[in-house]
Amino acid sequence: MAALFCIVLISAAWIVATALREQALQQSAADIELTSTALAIAIDRSAPTQQLARQLARPIANADELLANAFKSRNPTVGTIALLGNAAGDIVAAAAGDTAVRGTLADYLGDAQPLVVLGEKAGIIRTRLADGREALAGAYTLREPFGQVVVARPLDAALADWRASILRLAIFAALVVLIISVLALGYFLQANRAQAAAAICERLGSKFDMALNRGHCGLWDWDIARGRIMWSDSMYELIGLAPEGRFISVGDAAKLIHPDDLDLNAVAKFLLTSEKQTIDRTFRMRHADGHWLWLRARAEIVPQTQGGAAHLVGIALDITEQRRLAEKSRTAGERLQDAIESISESFVLWDTDKRLVACNSRFMKLYSLPPGSDREGTPIDEVLALATSPVVLMQVPVNERSDIKARSYEAQLSDGRWLQINERATKDGSYVSVGSDITAHKLHEEKLMESERRLMATVADLRKSRQTLEIQARQLADMAERYLEQKAEAELANRAKSEFLANMSHELRTPLNAIIGFSQIMEQETFGTLGSPKYLDYAAHIRESGQHLLGIISDVLDMSSLEAGRVTLQKTEFDIALAISSAIESVRDTSLAKNIVLTADACPHVHVSADRDAIERILGKLLRNAVRFTASEGKVGVRCRLIDGAINIYVEDTGCGISQEAMARIGRPFEQINAPLENGLKGSGLGLAIARSLAELHGGSLRIRSVENAGTLVRVRLPLPPRALKSIAREARSERGERAFSLQTLRRSRA
Repeated sequence: MAALFCIVLISAAWIVATALREQALQQSAADIELTSTALAIAIDRSAPTQQLARQLARPIANADELLANAFKSRNPTVGTIALLGNAAGDIVAAAAGDTAVRGTLADYLGDAQPLVVLGEKAGIIRTRLADGREALAGAYTLREPFGQVVVARPLDAALADWRASILRLAIFAALVVLIISVLALGYFLQANRAQAAAAICERLGSKFDMALNRGHCGLWDWDIARGRIMWSDSMYELIGLAPEGRFISVGDAAKLIHPDDLDLNAVAKFLLTSEKQTIDRTFRMRHADGHWLWLRARAEIVPQTQGGAAHLVGIALDITEQRRLAEKSRTAGERLQDAIESISESFVLWDTDKRLVACNSRFMKLYSLPPGSDREGTPIDEVLALATSPVVLMQVPVNERSDIKARSYEAQLSDGRWLQINERATKDGSYVSVGSDITAHKLHEEKLMESERRLMATVADLRKSRQTLEIQARQLADMAERYLEQKAEAELANRAKSEFLANMSHELRTPLNAIIGFSQIMEQETFGTLGSPKYLDYAAHIRESGQHLLGIISDVLDMSSLEAGRVTLQKTEFDIALAISSAIESVRDTSLAKNIVLTADACPHVHVSADRDAIERILGKLLRNAVRFTASEGKVGVRCRLIDGAINIYVEDTGCGISQEAMARIGRPFEQINAPLENGLKGSGLGLAIARSLAELHGGSLRIRSVENAGTLVRVRLPLPPRALKSIAREARSERGERAFSLQTLRRSRA
């Protein structure tokens, strides 16, 4: 607004200056016109007659004086020039300017030649004089012997008063702009101070809210008259609610407070009717997720200025954890007291100030303490004053250590009982004493001493046997220790393996999925061509290698699960032919790429009770091995037979076969034959091991027969459920019946 005001002020000053300039030029033009007219009249009256001028036939000698007198009588404006010319247009006199001007009027006036021709009819013309100055000029025609009188006024002289006015106007405008600028500067400085103060207040507020959040507390400002409460953001966060406004009604707040703990209306009535100005209450408030928070509210009545209603301002502190700890401490104390009471010895605990902390009934019975004397915090002097100390006949020190302030001794009472007293100082300076009744132990000890004397005779005979037994025991202990060490090492290795496999499954599968996915995108040229066809081959190789590595990782994880016994079968009844077809389809693309003939001779309508996914994995791994180790133009076949209540599935190929040396190792985890794949890689050595383990989990078996350079035959034997056996028997009987019926029909037709 200040800038706009300054712009408007400057624009108005410019408009006024322009108008004043035009007005000054118009006034100068009018003055020049009047001056030229007045000079013409004065000269015509004072000039000689025409006849006298002809007689003279020369310039009039008193023309300068004549013009000067006429010009002075007009009191002209400073800078105005008057020229007098004869009939030929020559300058014969000049006044109030350069009186030495000579020549013609046309030369002196420059562009204003119409003045010379037309005279007063030309009016006032703006022209540039012979000396280069811009001026306003007017002319008036005279009688002979004179020609014209010309009045010229340079623009500098015409605008002198205007410039003085403009200077005053400019000074005034500059002062106004300066004042406005100073006011704007002061405004901006004050605004910056206010903004800085607001920023400081905001930072302090954020720090205050942060401190409240860290302290698990919230601020309350209860306008009792209006019935509304303002909570701080920390209070909303404390109870898990989003702040929807600055205020919350008393009714909404009361809904969150447990009805058995606090009544806000009763609190308001109490504060309004009593002289008490502060409250300190503990109550429960419901959290947004449903559980209850314990809060402790401390508030004070704060009177408002200017007759406003009083506010109850205070803080609510979350003491849920303190309540929970106190409850745990109380429960722990009760449990400790129950534990102390349950022990068979007398027990007493004194604190650092020799005050009673806890004791049991046996301690009170030992010292004949009356009921109620076991209150916590009772000084030891009062307890001893109420106690009746037992009569001690004999006291035998057992152990005493000054470094830890502990001692142990045995005392024989007058009634014949023996007590073992153990006294010890705790780390915090407390003092605990435990008295055990060892009467039976003492009697037993006497009997043992008698028995020891009787046994001393046999000790010598048993010494040699004991030495032998000790040697054997040490040997057994060494063997047991080595066994435990080896067992611990094996368990540690097994855990390390499991952790390694679990980590590798995540660390390897994640990048492999990305590699396989991006290689498929590159191979399919989803986002455009790659350029050279070799890039497509490279992408295919990347995808195949990634899938191969992903298969190896899956095999390792499956083998680990099988070894750990974590594999659970989900058995269902299904047609075995469907599992065989699914396994064949999984290797069909690979067999077509190698021109391998796939054949299947499945047993239709034969149902097995097994885990279908596991059976398909067994057959899939066997078929992949068969296709992998079979050369191009080879054959791979699957057939099944029902033998002895079980189904045998045979997977045979015409591949490279397995040597007798490798047959001893094949089927064990991570065991491989030396025949590499066509891409130069080797398998993980887990396929047959996984297949064998899954078959054995079904109660079946896996057997391998192979001839080197001729082929391999793998048999998977799976037991059939009773229902399947009954169904097969019914089908067999039905087939035999149909055959018998056909034979009878044929015989009848022949007859």
